[in-house]
Amino acid sequence: MIITRRVVNTAVSLTGLAAFLGLTPLRLIGEALAQSATAADVAKPVSLPDMALGPKDAAVTITEYASMTCPHCARFAEDVFPKIKAEYIDTHKIRYVFREFPLDLKAAAGAMLARCIAKDDGAKYFAVIDTLFRSQDTWTGSKTTESLKLIGKQTGLTGDEVESCLKDQALLDKIAADQKYANEVLKVNSTPTFFINGEMVKGETSFEELKKKIDPLLKK
Repeated sequence: MIITRRVVNTAVSLTGLAAFLGLTPLRLIGEALAQSATAADVAKPVSLPDMALGPKDAAVTITEYASMTCPHCARFAEDVFPKIKAEYIDTHKIRYVFREFPLDLKAAAGAMLARCIAKDDGAKYFAVIDTLFRSQDTWTGSKTTESLKLIGKQTGLTGDEVESCLKDQALLDKIAADQKYANEVLKVNSTPTFFINGEMVKGETSFEELKKKIDPLLKK
């Protein structure tokens, strides 16, 4: 499922944030006919700059595609990512890239807010998505607008600035374009999906399984 321009236009119309933040059914995409993705395909940011931690010249790059409303992604962020960060990112062994793949409009709203809060600051962006994942049950409920405004307020944004962010058609179009590229070229169709130096790993995975893939690449 991806967000489409038709759905987006309805979502950010002047009918207000209630329509934007509703769970609008999204169009299901069939299997992509693209060739197998390469590491170069994965490394190519399309519309939005990558949000990443770790050195650009690291021997290993992990790219995660996630949806802010995905419970599997939230569990990974809470249980597995801190171990990856401590062992590999903080020690400058790998580069970790996070890319948005919203499965519904609430997920798109969360992704947009994270971009608006962080600007080009990767560390700040990862802090915001950590907050979004940890409070997923709250802000994806019936009071999404109020919850996102509260998160925005905690980072220095006013309520009006949050609303302006969520109505930013250009930003939403870029997220949609990057999601379309991920689906059609990289064959991402579920979350979380990871690429380790271009090799796809689908679904929620453990630290131990990722470690088995990372360590041999570091020894090359």
